[in-house]
Amino acid sequence: MLRISDISYSVAGRPLIENATVSIPDGHKVGIVGRNGTGKTTLFRLIRGELALDSGEISMPLRARIGGVAQEVPGNEVSLIDTVLAADVERASLLAESETAQDAARISEIQTRLADIDAWGAEARAASILKGLGFGDKEQRMPCSAFSGGWRMRVALAAVLFSQPDLLLLDEPTNYLDLEGALWLETYLAKYPHTVLIVSHDRGLLNRAVGEIMHLEDRKLTLYNGGYDTFARTRAARLAAAESEARKQDARRAHLQSFVDRFRAKASKAVQAQSRLKMIEKMTPITTPQEAALKKFTFPSPEELSPPIISMEGASVGYGDTVVLSRLNLRIDQDDRIALLGTNGEGKSTLSKMLAGKLERMTGAMTTSSKLRVGYFAQHQVEELHVDETPIDHIRRLRPTETPSRLRARLGGFGIGAEQAETLVGKLSGGQKARLSLMLATIDAPHMLILDEPTNHLDIESREALVEALTAYSGAVILVSHDMHLLSLVADRLWLVKDGRVAPYEGDLESYRAMLLASDTPMKKPKEAKPKRPSRDAILALRADVKKCEQRVEKLNEMGDKLAKKLADPRMYDDGKSDEAAVWQRKYSEVMEAQERAEMMWVKALEKLEKAEA
Repeated sequence: MLRISDISYSVAGRPLIENATVSIPDGHKVGIVGRNGTGKTTLFRLIRGELALDSGEISMPLRARIGGVAQEVPGNEVSLIDTVLAADVERASLLAESETAQDAARISEIQTRLADIDAWGAEARAASILKGLGFGDKEQRMPCSAFSGGWRMRVALAAVLFSQPDLLLLDEPTNYLDLEGALWLETYLAKYPHTVLIVSHDRGLLNRAVGEIMHLEDRKLTLYNGGYDTFARTRAARLAAAESEARKQDARRAHLQSFVDRFRAKASKAVQAQSRLKMIEKMTPITTPQEAALKKFTFPSPEELSPPIISMEGASVGYGDTVVLSRLNLRIDQDDRIALLGTNGEGKSTLSKMLAGKLERMTGAMTTSSKLRVGYFAQHQVEELHVDETPIDHIRRLRPTETPSRLRARLGGFGIGAEQAETLVGKLSGGQKARLSLMLATIDAPHMLILDEPTNHLDIESREALVEALTAYSGAVILVSHDMHLLSLVADRLWLVKDGRVAPYEGDLESYRAMLLASDTPMKKPKEAKPKRPSRDAILALRADVKKCEQRVEKLNEMGDKLAKKLADPRMYDDGKSDEAAVWQRKYSEVMEAQERAEMMWVKALEKLEKAEA
C-alpha cells in the first residue's frame, strides 16, 4: 500500500501541498487531476524521493519498485526491441551472468529464476507492447537514433510498461500517442497487475482505465471512487452544497452587521450590538474550493464563402516520388467538422499539410476558394516558438502596427494574461505555449482550421473551453486527436485514412474504437437461422421483464437522489469525518454504476420486446 501521511511541501516559500493524507491499496488504478500548476508532477517527484518533504511521510512496502517514463530515450544505435528488453534490469543481469557462471548451483538458481520471470517470453511481450504503441515489426529492429523525440518517448513508455514496476507513475502518457495508441494504453492499464497513478487530462482514459480519482486542490488530496465522470458529479454536488451554505452565512453575517451598524451608538442597544459583533467574529467562514477560472478561447469569425471551399478530383499527394495518398475525391464546406481517423503512418498528417497548402498535390485537380484562409496548428509548431521572446514579441511580428493594448487583448482572448504576455516563452507552461500557438494560427480569422493534436498540455478546463470555441467557430474544422471526448463533441463527419485512400467512415467513434480493439482476424459469425415468431406467453414474459427493469431503474434513481442529497450536506466533510464521507461516496459510485447497468438492461429488454412484437 502507498501511504501519503500528512505531507507538506513548499516551493520558494509558497505552500504547494499542505497536510495532505491519502492511502492507495496495492493494485488500484488512480487518476490524478487538478488545475495546471497545483503540483501533480511535484507529487510524483516526492513519491520517487527526488524532492525532500517539509513534513509528513510517504511510505511503501519494502523493496517495492517505482517506475516512470524517462524524460527521453537516448538517440543511440540500440534497437527499439533491445532498448525495451534492457528495461527489465533483473532479466538482463541474469542473462549476462548466465554467460559466465561456473558454479553448478548458481547456474541452476539463474535458470530457475529466468523461468520464474518468463525470461524466454520477454521478447514477445516487449514486441506486443511496442506494436500497441505504433511500432511495426520492421521498426522495432531499427535504432533509436532513427526516430524523433516524440517517438522516442513512446519507446520510453514501452520500456517502463515492460518492466512492470510495483508502482507505475505516468505523467500525461497520451501526449505523444495517437488515438489508436491511446486506446491501446487504456486497455493495457486496465489489466495492469500492479498499482498505477496517472496524471492525465484525457477523460476517456480517466473513465475507462482507472477506478479512483485523486483530486489535488487547495493544497489537499481528496480520493473519489469511480472514474472521472463519477468524480465530476460527486464534486459538483459538494460544491453546490458549500456554495449554498456560504450564501446563507453571508446573508446571516450581513443581517448581524446591519444591526451592529444601526445600534452600536445607542446606549440602550449597545449590549445587544456587542453581542452580535461577537457572534460575527465567532462565525467560521465557509470557503468553497478554488475553481479554475475558465480561460476561454476566442476564435475570430471569418466571412462566409460560397461552398465548397475545397474540392478534389483524382488528386494524389506524397513526398518526392513516393505517393502516400491517391484517388482523393473530397469536398469541404465551411460548416464541416471533420475528424481524421486512421492508424499511425497512414497519411493523416500528409493530408493535413496538403489542405493547409504546405504540401503540393502530385496529380489530379484541387480547387480552392480564391479568398480561402487556412489556420494550421500542429504540435511541432509549439516546439518551434522562439523561447527567448515573449508572446507580445510573437504577435507584434504579425501585427506590427497594432497598439500594445490591442495586442494584449488578442492574447487575453486565448487566456494569456498580462503577466504571461511579458514572460519569455521558454518559461511558460506547455498549456500556455499551446494557447499562444493557437492564437497565432487563428489570428487571420481563417475559413478553415486544421488542428493536429491540439489538446496536448491543455488541462480539462481548457479542453472544455476549446470545445466551446470550436462549437461557436463559423469556419470548417479538420481535427486529428487522440482525445475521443473532444472528437465526439466537435466532429460531425469522420474520414478514414487507410491504405492510401481517404473515405467517409460510416460508423461512429464507438464502433471505430471497438474495431481497433478487436482481433486482427475476427472469427466469422455462423449463419443464423431465421427465428420463429415468439408465442403469446413469451411476449407476456418479455413485457414483464421490461416492467421489472423499469421498476429497478426507478428504485436506483431514488437511491441516487437520496445519496446525492446526503453528499451535498457540508457536515459530511467536517474534520474527522473523511472516512464516513469516503464510504458514502463509494456507495454513491456503486449506485451510479448499478443505475447505468440497469438502464442498459432496460434498453435491451425493450429491444427484445419490440423485435418480438414486430
